[in-house]
Amino acid sequence: EVQLVESGGGLVQPGGSLRLSCAASGFTFSSYAMSWVRQAPGKGLEWVSAINSGGGSTYYADSVKGRFTISRDNAKNTLYLQLNSLKTEDTAMYYCAKDTCSWPCYEYNYWGQGTQVTVSS
Repeated sequence: EVQLVESGGGLVQPGGSLRLSCAASGFTFSSYAMSWVRQAPGKGLEWVSAINSGGGSTYYADSVKGRFTISRDNAKNTLYLQLNSLKTEDTAMYYCAKDTCSWPCYEYNYWGQGTQVTVSS
């Protein structure tokens, strides 16, 4: 059974940082690209970042480029998202998603339950 379990969200002040984790199980983690996708209150899903299966190539939405960093540890079956210089508009539920390809093709067949990030003073 495929499982994706996010953690690391919380309440942080503007300008602060958080690191999100996504623990994966039930599939060969190192064979698939992964993404982070977020959903702000009352809004649709927004793709945030992706990483290829080996971890050597990363991709970012313009809204987070230069502030967020995606990474993965294939030995630990874990995906990460480092969030720096957080803004109020980053407030959202953050989901990790398993791609169907080894390079991002943005077709997701499994999602985690999400971790809430709230940026507020």
